[in-house]
Amino acid sequence: MAGRLAGKVAIVTGAGSQGSGVGNGKAVALLFAREGARVVCVDVAPDRAEETVALIEAEGGEASAFMADVTERDACE
Repeated sequence: MAGRLAGKVAIVTGAGSQGSGVGNGKAVALLFAREGARVVCVDVAPDRAEETVALIEAEGGEASAFMADVTERDACE
């Protein structure tokens, strides 16, 4: 059912995964991209967000990475 999110933008916080494997944020980012969304991958560790972006782009999706700590109000603005 690919394409359900075509034309949409998804902001996924915690989009990187710590350690090996795929955490919830990375999994959500990948699934949203597979459904056609452009994904904004946000994480406190920019290298982990960039890793998720690379995976999405390798599958032909669109994504960008941003570093932010969503527990900080200023970072969310």
